[in-house]
This record gives sequence, C-alpha cells and structure tokens, in this order.
Amino acid sequence: MDWSDSWRGAFRIELRAEAVSLAYRGWPVLPGTYPAGTENGVTQWAGRSGLELHGPIPVHRDWVDRIGTRPDQVATWWTGRSYSLLVATGHVVDAIEVGTDLGRRAAVALRSIGVPVPIAATPSGRWMFLVKSGSKLNAELGNNADVHLYGKGEYIPLPPTPMAHGVVHWRVKPSICGWNLPDAHVVQDALVEALHAPAGYQLETV
Repeated sequence: MDWSDSWRGAFRIELRAEAVSLAYRGWPVLPGTYPAGTENGVTQWAGRSGLELHGPIPVHRDWVDRIGTRPDQVATWWTGRSYSLLVATGHVVDAIEVGTDLGRRAAVALRSIGVPVPIAATPSGRWMFLVKSGSKLNAELGNNADVHLYGKGEYIPLPPTPMAHGVVHWRVKPSICGWNLPDAHVVQDALVEALHAPAGYQLETV
C-alpha cells in the first residue's frame, strides 16, 4: 500500500473520529504505531522509538495506566499523527480471534439464531468477535491453535487501522448490534458448532 504522508493524513481524521466515538462509549482506546513505508520489502512502523516493530503496538509504554482516559484527551492523541486505533481488552471488551473460514461459519451460526455480534477483520484474514470481558475459552476452543482470546493485558486493532497489506475493517459494525456486546459463551457456542459442521457445509455470504 501507499504509506505516503498524504495517504496517512487522509486516515488521521477518520481514525481520530472513531477513537473519540469509542471512548465516549467507555471503550479503552489507545493510540498505536502506524506503517511508515517499506525497507527491503518489510513494512516499517513509526510512532514509538527504540523498537523494531512488526505490527501496531501501543505508542505509550505506560499504556496500562492510560486505560480509561477521557474522550477529550483521547482526541489530542490523534491531533498530529495517524496513529493506529487500539482497544485494550480485559476491561470492557474482549475479543475472540479466529481464521476466516471458522469466522464465517460462526457468523452464520450466530445469524441463524438472530444474535448479531460485532466482528472486525484484518487484511491477513483474522476475524475478531467482540464480547463482554471476563470469560475464559472452553477446553475445546482453548486447545485449538486457530482460536485466541484477547483478555486482560492485551489489545486489538480496530477499524480503520492501517496494516501492512490493507486496513482493519468491520464485518459487522457495533451499531448493528446496538453497541451491545454478547456474553463470550454465546460466541464460543457458535464457534464450537462451526467446528463440528459437516463437510461440504454451505455458507451464506457474511
């Protein structure tokens, strides 16, 4: 992708607006590092010195202490740079991350029971189901290498964060769910159902 100054500038306003919106809803927003060009075919990340980065991480080393920052302060973080939009998990929001195939199957299962769930997806093909904080993965999902639960002490990128080969985007926006996060067990049940779906299972478009 084109990581020129003009490209990043176009994203900065959108990133700032989304960050402030999430902060007003109580989501623990954090600024993250951002792509700043390539060198020898490897994406370089800017916004935090002293580290060789391979993806967005919090700009502030004391990011844990900044969880819960007021929306007006959040707005100032994006005043000059196109920081990535990160949300700390383990406080209001957790995320269950899976691969594209499993994610699609689980989304179909959730839709079949009329339960919309916010879902974000990365350009690398990872789907993140956003859920209420505080639960652990059940044994079956915990032993599955394709499943990861982001909880306390972790963070996730949310749209419209730029990545090495695209932009994090919503598969299902939080507004469609009325900004209500489901209990984690609802998503876990759908994931287990998806894992056991018969061969040749036909998916709807999600």
